[in-house]
Amino acid sequence: MPAGSTRVNGAPVDLSEVPDDERLLDTLRWRLALRGTKEGCRTGDCGACTVLLDGRSALSCLTLTHEVEGASVTTVEAIANGRIGEAVRDAFIAEGAAQCGYCTPGFVVALTGLLAERRASTPVSDLLEEMGGNLCRCTGYGTIGRAIVRAREAIR
Repeated sequence: MPAGSTRVNGAPVDLSEVPDDERLLDTLRWRLALRGTKEGCRTGDCGACTVLLDGRSALSCLTLTHEVEGASVTTVEAIANGRIGEAVRDAFIAEGAAQCGYCTPGFVVALTGLLAERRASTPVSDLLEEMGGNLCRCTGYGTIGRAIVRAREAIR
């Protein structure tokens, strides 16, 4: 891959014109028009901006774009392209785990990353604890918890 480039949702992206101090969140939303990654707090406290960096969850509001050079970035727009992401998406739909929907992309991406990393053998209590960094201001945690259980069972 050429210097200054990365892969976003599987496609090569040239980052050479991005300023050194630009956050990945802003690059995704405003330069690449991938608006599924949400801006919630810009301090890493809410999880709305979660993306996968080389398959692991990362907060795009705390990541500078130049730090992802050569990496693979996956946003919610492409998360269902894999078996685990599809199971997570379907579980959130089946359980109605979105009230206003603003936090949902971050939850879906974070859970996909966790399940891919740890697989279905992870106890549900551990998954719920790991997802504690993702916040829902509509207090939809009951349906989100059920979606986490459903997704875990679907990939077993």
